[in-house]
Amino acid sequence: MNAHANPRPDVRSDWTREEIAALFDLPFNDLLWQAQAAHRANHAANEVQLSTLLSIKTGGCVEDCGYCNQSVHAETGLKATKLMDVRAVLQTAAQAKDNGSTRFCMGAAWRNPKDRDMPAIVEMVKGVRQMGMETCMTLGMLTEDQAKTLADAGLDYYNHNIDTSPERYAEVITTRTFEDRIETLEHVREAGINVCCGGIVGMGETRADRVGFIHALATLPVHPESVPVNALVPVKGTVLGDMLADTPLAKIDEIEFVRTVAVARITMPASMVRLSAGRESMSDSAQALCFMAGANSIFTGDKLLTTDNAGDDRDAALFAKLGVMPMRAECKAELAAE
Repeated sequence: MNAHANPRPDVRSDWTREEIAALFDLPFNDLLWQAQAAHRANHAANEVQLSTLLSIKTGGCVEDCGYCNQSVHAETGLKATKLMDVRAVLQTAAQAKDNGSTRFCMGAAWRNPKDRDMPAIVEMVKGVRQMGMETCMTLGMLTEDQAKTLADAGLDYYNHNIDTSPERYAEVITTRTFEDRIETLEHVREAGINVCCGGIVGMGETRADRVGFIHALATLPVHPESVPVNALVPVKGTVLGDMLADTPLAKIDEIEFVRTVAVARITMPASMVRLSAGRESMSDSAQALCFMAGANSIFTGDKLLTTDNAGDDRDAALFAKLGVMPMRAECKAELAAE
């Protein structure tokens, strides 16, 4: 099968920026109505997947991403570490599974992995899969051979975010290009690994940039199977953290964030839309609106790589309040097979 063939011919990949802008401009209730309809047509209505994200190699990254405290260009005092021991990673995965996670994501602060690191990475993927968990990795840019190695290991998803609109990309990152990101996504797709690709809002961008960000994803030949939507967590010592400090732009308006989630759901109806970084500062009401808008995955635990995250207890209380159930692993597999 052609890796670039659309498995869902009923799902559009020809959205125009004008159409996406029109969705953003809809009355809020009308937008949520459309998003909820798209969500129910493609996903279990009241189930949210619990995911855990572990930093398997922290800090020391040579990229200059303006939002990231793991960059060597940031002055955050974050100490760089070496790649974690495989056993330690698997112990953390087992604990995450015991806490209800069905998806385990592993992130390394690299521009790209070195071939000498791949054997340990492969063992991590195999070990987590043996636990019956869905696996995802984010390691930076990949060569074709590295993508094939991860596919052979059984990796389910590879995360490589486009971060923002193509037009604004160079204002956020200068050590790589938007086209570099697309090239790695193509390697991942060709290798037969599911694509996890989203971005960050609240970086001082305009709504037009958010339109461009969604448009870039929704017009890929095959939509990412997973679309994380992050709200910037401004960290002092990073370019964006310092630039936005003490300004109204330091935190995106919650209604605008919900609109972004809703537009992602409408334009990419079959994808998992993941409510990712920034959730610890969101009210329960804002998170509830995100679920109504079609978000159906969250990251659990007290940490998301190196930033704070809403804890398991808070999440359980919110789910109970909303009547939302954690998605079962077998349910996720059934949805993927449909």
